[in-house]
Amino acid sequence: MKVTRLQIAARGLSNRCPNCGGRTLFKKGTLFEINPACPDCGLRIERDEGFFLGSMSLNYGLTVVLCLLPLTLLACYGVIRVGLAVILAAAAAVCFPIAFYRTSRSLWLMNYYLVLPEQLPANLEKTESDRDENI
Repeated sequence: MKVTRLQIAARGLSNRCPNCGGRTLFKKGTLFEINPACPDCGLRIERDEGFFLGSMSLNYGLTVVLCLLPLTLLACYGVIRVGLAVILAAAAAVCFPIAFYRTSRSLWLMNYYLVLPEQLPANLEKTESDRDENI
């Protein structure tokens, strides 16, 4: 394989294309608009509805685990007042998903190709040595 799982993970964590490593997941000058395909290598980024729903579920799940659950526990154990916890939770429920949007899209794409690395176009192409072995 040309692109290893380690490279896919590193690219996913840095919001890069899993195929070529370019910073091309999102359209330049926009915060939330994703490219339908990588301008550098042509990898289809927006594959189907599951890619949007999966990243949205990941985003909301992490919002609950990283923001809302700790605030709930702090309020339950009396570390902070309930009123303050409610205000902070409301702010976190809105702000965290917006701030984490780009990362959640990248992580979902990364997860897909970690499971199926052979689906990357860079891993589909046969090299000359592969062709020679098949002759």
